[in-house]
Amino acid sequence: MSKKHDEEKKVPEEASVEEAKTETESEAPAEKTAEEKLSEELAAEKDKYLRLAAEYDNFRRRSAKERENIYSDVKLDTVGKILPVYDNLERALNAPTEDEAYRKGVEMTMNQLTEVFTKLGVTAIEAVGQTFDPKLHNAVMHIEDESKGEGEIVAEFQKGFKLGDRIIRCSMVQVAN
Repeated sequence: MSKKHDEEKKVPEEASVEEAKTETESEAPAEKTAEEKLSEELAAEKDKYLRLAAEYDNFRRRSAKERENIYSDVKLDTVGKILPVYDNLERALNAPTEDEAYRKGVEMTMNQLTEVFTKLGVTAIEAVGQTFDPKLHNAVMHIEDESKGEGEIVAEFQKGFKLGDRIIRCSMVQVAN
């Protein structure tokens, strides 16, 4: 019986060791789960932060681009409204006059307006002698002239202007052939 008794003793000892193992195993995953949970929360917060930072950066870029576009649009609109003044000064320069002081004043005003256009980046569209381009020119007259090339512009009635790549006003022209 002593052998049996020893075996009985062993069984409870083995059971207690197994119980102890399961107790420590169940505690370890609970600790790991809390650690993993905190790690996941940290990763989620970090992801939110990175997304917010990227969203702000995109907003900042988009706002800067919109400001540039608004400035360009306002500049284009303003120059477009000043062009009739340019046209009138050009007509005044082409009109015959005997008063040299008057002519000199108109020339000075025209030069000043041309300088302002240059500073703003406004350039005149070349027309006479060029090939007709419907994006840049507005053909209002057509003539047949064998000495001129196909679609060549022979006269300009109103000067066209552009700001960078954007057209403010097309040139009003006469096209041959």
